[in-house]
Amino acid sequence: MTTMRFFAAARAAVGQDETAVEATTLDEALRSVPAADPDRWTALQERCSYLVDGVTTRDRSTTLDGVHTVDVMPPFAGG
Repeated sequence: MTTMRFFAAARAAVGQDETAVEATTLDEALRSVPAADPDRWTALQERCSYLVDGVTTRDRSTTLDGVHTVDVMPPFAGG
C-alpha cells in the first residue's frame, strides 16, 4: 500500500489531503485516485512532478514496488 499526498491544486482537484492506493506503477496509482473534480485532476496530472519516497520524477511508468509515499506536486507560483 502506498500513501499518496496531494498539495495545492492537486489537493483541490482530488478533494483530500491524502489517500492510500494499491498500484504497481505511478500511472496506475494516479488513475485509481477518486477525484472530486475528475476533469481537472486528469489535466493537472500532466503538469505535476512527483516525489516517490523523496525522489523527484515525472515518469509515470515509475514502479511503486516497495514505495511508501508519493507526493503529488503541481506547479507552484514563483517556483
